[in-house]
Amino acid sequence: MKTRIGNLKLPIIGILATALFQSLEVCGAAETNAPAKTLPKQPWHVADVWWQFAEKTPHFESLDMDVTIDRDVSTNVNLYISPCGIAKMNGMDFYGGLQSSVNGWASKEDHTHVFPGHGAIFSRWSNDKKTKIGLEHVRMVSDGLCESAGYEGEFCSVRRPYAWNKGTYTWSIVRGDTEAGPDGTNTWFVCIVRDHATDTPTYIGSLRFEGTDFTFWSQHAAFVEVYSSGRIPKSEIPEVKITFGYPRLNGSAPKFKSASVNHPSGKEQSAAPDCATAVADGPNVVVTLGPIFEREAKDRRHALNVVPEGGTSK
Repeated sequence: MKTRIGNLKLPIIGILATALFQSLEVCGAAETNAPAKTLPKQPWHVADVWWQFAEKTPHFESLDMDVTIDRDVSTNVNLYISPCGIAKMNGMDFYGGLQSSVNGWASKEDHTHVFPGHGAIFSRWSNDKKTKIGLEHVRMVSDGLCESAGYEGEFCSVRRPYAWNKGTYTWSIVRGDTEAGPDGTNTWFVCIVRDHATDTPTYIGSLRFEGTDFTFWSQHAAFVEVYSSGRIPKSEIPEVKITFGYPRLNGSAPKFKSASVNHPSGKEQSAAPDCATAVADGPNVVVTLGPIFEREAKDRRHALNVVPEGGTSK
């Protein structure tokens, strides 16, 4: 498969929780001193980070996102660290990242869910999120997983067991080969995760997108989520600090316009209890998870004083 590797050296729904969370021995999950109250259904987006750019990126080839995790996270919690929380190219939505307890179908033929532990994931929706998008849009690696379903809008996904822990990683998608078919010309994008400690890239799988020339929208998002699964229907909140680097598109940092964070609550989608904060640290955004607390309304949505790499500003 012909791939272009950018700047790489290679190449949701839970039950109501009405009690306080207890700590996990294996990973130091957060206890809470907050008054007992009815909590939202999982998944919880504890922090949604947004970057706004000065313009769109034409002829899109690659997205690279660095993420640093300050401690090991147990497979006995459901934590989704998504450096690509939502992105669009030619209006098509995709997302992905690292999960502490990934799950998926063992093969395209066997739709039994398996739970191999830590893993990485790359997913896309159909154009209108209503039309089914099948596994013909998926290329799996030999030990990979997949899924095609409609419980979050019609999507398809590749996943792979990936033993991430404390450290720094780059989650990327890179344009791959283009193919002509009865439904038109399509392009495959490859998902790769690189461990900075070993400088080792791991291929997660590929997804097919309609078209040959792509424009990336003028923004980007990342999120941190505590989710539910068949194995862990009510996950506890791990204590962890996650640092997102500044996005790179086609190997370069796009011109910065603004950055902000939202902590969803109330009737917002994926509303969460207050258990995370987000601050800027130079070009980076640091999200810290811990015990549940009471957040002031003014702090629920706020700007982040990001200073982009290279000093590029508005």
